[in-house]
Amino acid sequence: MEISLIRHGKSKLTENDKISGFEFKKWVEKYDYNGVIEESTYPSATLEKVATANIVITSDLNRAVKSARLLNPVTNIISDPLFRETELPSNSCQLFNLKLKPSIWAIVLRILWFSGYSTDCESLNQAKFRANKASQQLIDYANDYKSVVLVGHGFFNMLIAKELHKK
Repeated sequence: MEISLIRHGKSKLTENDKISGFEFKKWVEKYDYNGVIEESTYPSATLEKVATANIVITSDLNRAVKSARLLNPVTNIISDPLFRETELPSNSCQLFNLKLKPSIWAIVLRILWFSGYSTDCESLNQAKFRANKASQQLIDYANDYKSVVLVGHGFFNMLIAKELHKK
């Protein structure tokens, strides 16, 4: 039984001008919508994992699905919102009159989220609960298919990995 976790590729969205917190919410929507950049090469170990997996799972967000397709255009994919990235709080963005680059907003909001602020989004505890459920789903797939690849997202893959190590 083998479970491999892969993070999606780089987003096609390259806008990095300073924006307000309110504009950040719309930026995240564009980030979710845009596909990923097709790289000239991919790590051979990653390509081999996806090519030999008996089942490939992705979140239902475009960047994960497109990444899986770029790694293996002919593989069957199961997309499931269970594997979506953890959200960032967005109401807090409107409280600040700051203009920051999106990458800085993401850091600030992720720190707030880890500190327990989760207004209008999934809390860290809720995300850990979902990661537990997702890890069990991957184990169930691995029991049935022997080799499973998840093309997912950075933070949520990290939470899933912690749950898999516990189990």
